[in-house]
Parts: sequence; structure tokens; C-alpha cells
Amino acid sequence: MKKILITGITGYIGGTVAKKLRDKNYTVTGLIRNETHAKELEADGIETIVGSIHNEAVLQSAISGADAVIHNADSADDAYAADSIVSLMKGSGKTLIFTSGSAIFGGKENGEKNDFVFTEDIALQPRLEIASRVLINQYILQSAAQDIRSIVIVPAMVYGEGLGIKKDSIQLPALTAFSKEKGFGTYFGKGENIWSNVHIEDLADLYVLALEKAKPGSLYYAENGSSNIKNLAERISERYQLQPAQSVTIQEAVNTFGPAGGYFGFASNSLCSSHKARTELDWEPKHHSIEDHI
Repeated sequence: MKKILITGITGYIGGTVAKKLRDKNYTVTGLIRNETHAKELEADGIETIVGSIHNEAVLQSAISGADAVIHNADSADDAYAADSIVSLMKGSGKTLIFTSGSAIFGGKENGEKNDFVFTEDIALQPRLEIASRVLINQYILQSAAQDIRSIVIVPAMVYGEGLGIKKDSIQLPALTAFSKEKGFGTYFGKGENIWSNVHIEDLADLYVLALEKAKPGSLYYAENGSSNIKNLAERISERYQLQPAQSVTIQEAVNTFGPAGGYFGFASNSLCSSHKARTELDWEPKHHSIEDHI
């Protein structure tokens, strides 16, 4: 299994996973929307296929030339892409690694603390707003019964510098930019809500291990530590010499980041354990503190 197709290869996770795979001499192909980054990727030894993930002819051609597919294309909520990929891969015995997101653990706590830790064997009862993401994950995992070696990885809050074209993650840079705009580190409500987190390079290492070792139908939560949003805000204030961290309203978070970002990205809890990945795949993350990173 040497030929790997990555969707979202110009993105933060996809680009870093591609670099880790290239370092291990895998042949990597990226499905890209347009030719903007084609030369840059090809200079790094990555082949490219230009086309939409919603063009089934393009997708079928890309999948047929690969031994495994790693799906990262802003796709945790895209049921159409998930169904197309599964339909084209069923009966092939090929590997599919699907990237989800840990907002599935959120309870819309509005900045209040909830220290419940999710593990993969706990059945999720997601809120309405994020239920579709959980259903998509289940659909991917159940495709193992259709002769697809399906794996779902659920990253916690990801931080650190990406190794591909996109260098920055989403949550921490957004919180930093908003804090600079306000002039102080910002948290929402009490800011006591907790997020597990994981460094981008450790996360990419997990993808490689899952590709090489995981059983069909496997689900893995990826984290290596946690912090509440208020602590992040305080570190941002210190790092950028802003005024002391302050609370802003949940409504302002929603106005700034949209309902999903406001309620779930910054004001809910998302706490999970990666014990399964460590024991089954021998994953040993090396980076321990998002606060030190700030």
C-alpha cells in the first residue's frame, strides 16, 4: 500500500499528513480544486489531480489509482462527499481514513465547565446542531462491512505550525486575532469550558500509524492535553502584551464566529481521551502544551 490519495491536501491537516507520508516514501497524490497550488505541491514530490470532490468521474479516477484515501477536504459535515467516496470504494478492500471534528462532544455549555471525558466506546448523543457529523462518522465506520478498511480520526483542538501550504490551524489563530482586535485576551462567558488539544505533527503521525496498523471500522480520538478557553486567553494576553484577559458575551462570539464557531468552537466543552490510539497503534505524541506553544 504505497499510493495515497489525499483530499484537502492544500489544507492544514492534509498538507502536514502529506509531508509525513512523503518522508516515509509513500507516493502521494492530492485532489485539488484548481491549479493555484499545483506547481508548489509538485515541487514537493506530490502528484496532483484537479477537480471537484463532487465530480464523481474525477473522484472515481482519483480513487482507482490509489491504494488508500485520506479525506480531509473541509468535509466533516459533507454527507454528499462521504457517500460518494464510500460508493466508489465499496468492495475494493482499500483504506479510507476520514477526518471528523471534536465539536461532536459539545454540549452548548456557554462557557461553563463540563469535565466529562469521552472515549470511543461511549455512545454519543449529540445535540441537534452537530448530529449530522456523528451520523456521517457512523456511516464511514459501517462501510467496513462493504469491504472498505474504514477509519475515522477525531482531532481535538489542533495547534502548531503546519508542514504543508497552510501553516495555521483555525481555532487558536482566530481567538488570537479576535483578542488583538479587542485589545485583550478574550474568553466567552466564564471561559471555564475545556478543550482537549493536539499538536499538528503528533496528529499527522497518528494518521500514518492508522494507515499502517488500524483495523477496519476503527475510531480514534486524538488529544494530548487540555486547557480551558480562559487559560488560552490569559496566555494570549501575556504573549502579545495585551490588556488582562476579559470575558465577552456568548452573543458576541456568535456574531464574530457564526453559530457553530461561537457556541461549539469557543463556548462548549470538548474533552476526550486518546488512550485507544496509544494502546492499539503505539501512538506516542511528543508535544504536551498548547499554552507553552502560545
